[in-house]
Amino acid sequence: MSTIDSTLPGPLHPPFPRPAAPIPEPARTASVIRTLQLQEHIEGGYFAETDRDPLRVPNPFLASAPSQSQLRTATPRDPTDATRNASTSIFYLLTPGRPLGAWHRNRGRTVHTLHWGRGRYVIIHADEVEGRAGRARAETFVVGKDVERGERLQWVVEGGKYKASFLLEDEEGREVSEGGLLISEVSNLPFFLV
Repeated sequence: MSTIDSTLPGPLHPPFPRPAAPIPEPARTASVIRTLQLQEHIEGGYFAETDRDPLRVPNPFLASAPSQSQLRTATPRDPTDATRNASTSIFYLLTPGRPLGAWHRNRGRTVHTLHWGRGRYVIIHADEVEGRAGRARAETFVVGKDVERGERLQWVVEGGKYKASFLLEDEEGREVSEGGLLISEVSNLPFFLV
């Protein structure tokens, strides 16, 4: 895994002005949003849950282990449940109208897979604080289809890491992609923002 990309010219800035208010999506993007039944995500972009494993497993984020009765009676999507679904999967789309995935942290390990578009991910490994200054390792990379240039088609973010993302142009020097950045995220524990 690489750390900060040494080819960056300076601070990381999205290649677009951050919209002060939502802007209408291009026709193709609006069609994708409707077809995949995506809804606005609190982090930015759009999402739709595509799978939720019915298998329930003990919730590792509770202070104590669940009892047998708690294992049988837990209801889905309550963060205080004694159990959680074993995995979930979502589509996640960044668009010209919603081009930024704001800083957040998933509790569970998440596997990301690119469908189309390009974007930059920034990961802060806050669990790897080093030295007296308390600095955490930061990592950044481009997701896209140009694997010969180091772009990634798939990447894993362990639970507890802080991550953010933003939409890039399909090719260097071009406009931001009208089609956006579409990925799938699969978490071995359901998504739960902290």
